[in-house]
Amino acid sequence: MIRMGIVKVLKTQLLCHLIICYVFLVSGFIINLLQLCTLPLWPINKQLARKINCRLGYSISSQLVALLEWWSGTECTLYTDPESYPLYGKENAIVVLNHNFEIDFMTGWTFCERFGILGSSKVLAKKELSFVPVIGWMWYFLEIVFCKRKWEEDRKIVVQSLRNLRDYPENFWFLLHCEGTRFTEKKHRISMEVAEKKGLPKLKYHLLPRTKGFCITVQNLRGTVTAVYDSTLNFRNNEMPTLLGVLNGKKYHADLYVRRIPLDSVPEDESECAAWLHKLYQEKDEFQEHYRRTGRFPGPITSPSRRPWALLNWLFWVCLLVYPLCRLLLQLLLSGSTFTAVCTFVICFAVSVGIRWMIGQTEIEKGSNYGNKDVQLNNN
Repeated sequence: MIRMGIVKVLKTQLLCHLIICYVFLVSGFIINLLQLCTLPLWPINKQLARKINCRLGYSISSQLVALLEWWSGTECTLYTDPESYPLYGKENAIVVLNHNFEIDFMTGWTFCERFGILGSSKVLAKKELSFVPVIGWMWYFLEIVFCKRKWEEDRKIVVQSLRNLRDYPENFWFLLHCEGTRFTEKKHRISMEVAEKKGLPKLKYHLLPRTKGFCITVQNLRGTVTAVYDSTLNFRNNEMPTLLGVLNGKKYHADLYVRRIPLDSVPEDESECAAWLHKLYQEKDEFQEHYRRTGRFPGPITSPSRRPWALLNWLFWVCLLVYPLCRLLLQLLLSGSTFTAVCTFVICFAVSVGIRWMIGQTEIEKGSNYGNKDVQLNNN
């Protein structure tokens, strides 16, 4: 008990946070450099370059999964059909996620990791994110679909990016937050005003889904993707987990309801596809209502086991990068210069803040569709 208490206290210390941020940032830049070195390989052997980048990308994104699974100790319970379960990770799929929590993107990545699909997972992300170091640059080499949120400009680019995935050498999941932005009471109120004007059924726990991004994804990945995974996330005890909570080692328990829908059952016509997505979100609302009333989702429960690879990758980078950092800090402290010590602390603190901001920007922009702030709610 005493040991557990000491570990819990250590996880809240700024020094531990600085080390985590340092390892993530430095290892990320190293991996970005290695990804850059794969450019000459693309015209020679495109598929090999893609496979290498999947592994390199995994080395970055799995650090965030390790932070959630091993550092925070967050558990994930999966509610799903036993007949669908064996197919997860064995086929290409479009994963439709609700967007209610600050760390729902990390939970989505954990879902990918549990089924061995993390390195090749895809998202629809804002174009500006491609310029963000580490994660944004990693996504560029993973052929993530970037958009500017201006449909007239985006359509051709998005269509071409999606078609490029048709011959992708790895199984992949395309993660979509169709609501386009994280749920807040203000956004929900505006969204439901739009629903009333358009004669659409109102939602209690979701915003109106943005249909254009979903429909164009379905149209261009049909024949490559075999199913839609409708995924609804909640956290027990009505908790609202945060990135800072995860960094402080706070343990959460995620409940994820996933149902597999064959892509053949999704209409090809754009208007019918949009209506299908609206109906899907009405059903997601019913699942959330069931969870609020009973504390669980419908259906059988399973808990896919954690794989060790994310932890081993994280420990590798910690061992590789922390030793030279400790030697450098020791030399600075032994130099006896107060100014040098203060500057070192300020730089480390700035790096920590920068990393948190960068991860926050990734979470905000990832999976967004078209429009700008609240105005986008009028642009179905």
